[in-house]
Parts: sequence; C-alpha cells; structure tokens
Amino acid sequence: MFSLITTHLPLALRSPRVLIAIGATTAAAIGVTTYALTRRKPSAEELERERRELLARTGRITDGTIMDTMIAEVRKPALDLADDPEPVRQGPMTPEMIVYVYRIAGVTYECAQDVTMLPELVYGVRTDLPIQVRYAPQNPANSIVVAETWSGLRLGARPPVPYPSEEDELGNAV
Repeated sequence: MFSLITTHLPLALRSPRVLIAIGATTAAAIGVTTYALTRRKPSAEELERERRELLARTGRITDGTIMDTMIAEVRKPALDLADDPEPVRQGPMTPEMIVYVYRIAGVTYECAQDVTMLPELVYGVRTDLPIQVRYAPQNPANSIVVAETWSGLRLGARPPVPYPSEEDELGNAV
C-alpha cells in the first residue's frame, strides 16, 4: 500500500492515518452540503403553525382588546359573478385577520394575526369583549390570540340547548 502513495508529498501527508482523516472530512463535507441543498424547507404555513404551538405552550398571558377584524367577502358561484357582483352574506362571517392591541410594562403593542387556517376557532368572534393575548417574554411583539390548542377570544353566544322536559302521555310539556 505504501507504494501507491506518491513520494513527492511531504512526510506528514504520506501517513495512512492522515489520508483516512482527509477522506473522512471530505465525505462529511460533501454529505452536509448535499443535505443542506436538498432538504425540504418548511412552508410559511408550517412555520406559522410551529410559532402558534410554541406560544400556546410557553407564552405568558395578558389582557388585550380587538381593534378590528378583516372579513373576506363570500360571493355567489362563478357563473353568477358576471351578472351580480354583490357579495352574499349569510349569518356571522369568519374573519381572516384579527387586529388587536395589548400593553406590557407600559408599552402598547398593536398586532394582527392571520386566522385563515383556524376558521372553526374564530367563528362568531365578539369584538366588544376583552381578550387574552399570549406573548413571548423575550419578544413581547411576538403574540397570538388563538391557536389550535388555546384561544383567548370570546366567541359569540351559541344557541341555547333546550333542557329535556318532562312530557305527559300526550306529548305536552308538564
């Protein structure tokens, strides 16, 4: 094997241990570079979901107020758009964005949260009641009002569930 090593190299580079170390380092560098260039990068939705999960787990809670909700317009099917461009509104709308304000250590923060991925959690939001805001203690501007596992919103009243009443044999309430 020593006959394969060229003699014009310095003595330190002719050692088999040095050659193995150089080969291993080169292979590791190629592997790290390949991984960095070919790995799947998280989408914006995945990054936002991870941020919400982190704040829902570790964020501190403070009181806040909803300033505005931005609601998307619901339109009729595409065939009717040319005839009637008016939006169709049926019942309470689901907001796409919630703009809220809260105060920490004398500093007022005004933030907005995109809630398009959480429609079932923000249906019927009431803007006339206070809310709870979760924020990162290291960066109070990083905050949320709703996540998959936590909500600081006050939702609209649900229709009351009638209590089962006793009925007589004719079906009349007693």
